[in-house]
Amino acid sequence: MSEKLSTRREFDSAKLAHFLITWRKSLLLIGAASMVLSFIFSSPFFITPKYCSTVIMFPASSNSISRALLSDNANDKRDILAFGVDEQTEQLLQILNSSRIRQRVIKKFELLKHYDIDPESEYKNTLLQKEYEGNITFKRTEFMAVKISVLDKDPTMAANIANSISDLLDSVKNDMQRDRAMQGFRIVEAEYNHLKDDVKEKEDSLSVLRKLGVNDYETQAEMMNQQLAIEIAKNNTRGIKALEEKLNILSIYGGPYVSLRDALEYEKRKLSLITSKYDEARIDAYESLPQKFVVESAVRAEKKTYPIRWLIMLSTTISALLLAVILIIIFSKIPVTIPLKKDSINFDNSKYQD
Repeated sequence: MSEKLSTRREFDSAKLAHFLITWRKSLLLIGAASMVLSFIFSSPFFITPKYCSTVIMFPASSNSISRALLSDNANDKRDILAFGVDEQTEQLLQILNSSRIRQRVIKKFELLKHYDIDPESEYKNTLLQKEYEGNITFKRTEFMAVKISVLDKDPTMAANIANSISDLLDSVKNDMQRDRAMQGFRIVEAEYNHLKDDVKEKEDSLSVLRKLGVNDYETQAEMMNQQLAIEIAKNNTRGIKALEEKLNILSIYGGPYVSLRDALEYEKRKLSLITSKYDEARIDAYESLPQKFVVESAVRAEKKTYPIRWLIMLSTTISALLLAVILIIIFSKIPVTIPLKKDSINFDNSKYQD
């Protein structure tokens, strides 16, 4: 069995070699023609060359400035210098592919005009998005970084767009976070102001009671009662009357004083806690940090990236030769003349007789 297969392979190889030798001139002509044509049609006259610029960045690990810098809780602290992980990388890619960045880039660089799209076209937005997605791509690298690649016929424009997208990432993400942080800050601010007003109101009320002579209810009551006992023992009428008047004031305002004092102490503890949250929320609402670490900024490309002419010529030539071989094999098996049946056509010989 193996001998038959070996003989068959030798036979097939011999037939293939014989076929190529037989049609060598035609195949060489087709190969040369395809190379010349692919060289011509891949030239700048037919395919606009494009240049590529790239930005490589890592996401930042922390989002909250206050939590990273001001939090007293060790579990809440995050290193603002640490690179992000998979989750932050995916978030970064999602933001880069968002319409917020796309619309800003389109507007800033006037891409509708730059891509030669008719502004009166019914499908201008579809054509513009197709060009944008074909020329501007974002992907994750094997090291969990994010790569921004921009293709453009103008190498300077390609570098500027890539760097601009990198810069826009910070503003877009910070704006998204600031919207939420501002709402949180307003909630904390309202509670903070409410507690401040409440504390001030209670302090004012205590000031009024102190002016009436109620400074420390428990201590004053104890001391006055002791002094009253002494005056009674001395039978000092004037001293007894004065102490009774003061004790009467204490009996009237002592209860409210104690309630206000205890409530004020509780409110001050709450105010102390809310003050720290207020400071954190204010920082998150009004301050911002870069959202990424740029490893490599985009620079103006010196050599075109697209099209790759040698690859076009090679693939075109190989495809043309394969197609030529297939067509030759097909047509070489079709007979040139088609035999006719004797009964299919009847000739009238009388027409040709004199």
